[in-house]
Amino acid sequence: MMTTTQRLLDLAAAAPTARDDDLVLLLREASELYQQGFAHLRDTVAARFAGLSDADLVAAALAAGLLCDASQDRDELVLLLALTEWEMTPAALAYSEMAQDAARRGVCLIPEE
Repeated sequence: MMTTTQRLLDLAAAAPTARDDDLVLLLREASELYQQGFAHLRDTVAARFAGLSDADLVAAALAAGLLCDASQDRDELVLLLALTEWEMTPAALAYSEMAQDAARRGVCLIPEE
């Protein structure tokens, strides 16, 4: 069974030679996988920090280099921690590079108006 990361890396590898219509299809699949991967990691991070007090959660976020304060709720802090971690994964990095390359080629998932 292929993992999300493996599939995203495969899609990113195929993207440079894909033509516009095919590239949109690759981006669409990659975007869905990116969202699935992030949702899974967000759940993992929420479970990891579930036992921490609010103050300890803020401290963990500050230690991760996030700008935050005690006024932010737990869900927001967990989301920020997960996003920080997710953006450094091979899957997220591959998707970001793929999307940036496609944008340089004038291709994106959001239709022009």
